[in-house]
Amino acid sequence: MAKYIDGFVLPVPIRKLPEYRKMALPMAKLMKKYGALDYIEAVGDDLNPTMMGMDFVKFPELVKVKKGETVVFSFIVYKSRTHRDTVNAKVMKDPMMSDPKMKDMPMPFDMKRMAYGGFKSIISL
Repeated sequence: MAKYIDGFVLPVPIRKLPEYRKMALPMAKLMKKYGALDYIEAVGDDLNPTMMGMDFVKFPELVKVKKGETVVFSFIVYKSRTHRDTVNAKVMKDPMMSDPKMKDMPMPFDMKRMAYGGFKSIISL
């Protein structure tokens, strides 16, 4: 079955990783509550790999990581793009999203350097 994935790559100050996790965990639970198939937040571990002499853009370059930052790679899996849109609409209507604390909560990363996109799977085993 083909799936749809929202993917995110973002720079996060290492000292703010606990704050980022505290922000992301309720969102993960909310996305799953409304039907997301999977929700993954992963912090960089091997961010400057070499691969058989190939030259490629590394994640730190992609999001212009600064000293003291690392990369978080995040993705959410859905049944389809339509399913993604339905889940997101439900999430946006959840009372948690209209909580004034959420509205005014500063992000623990620079959103201007975040990369995001929706992807249609072409192989899913």
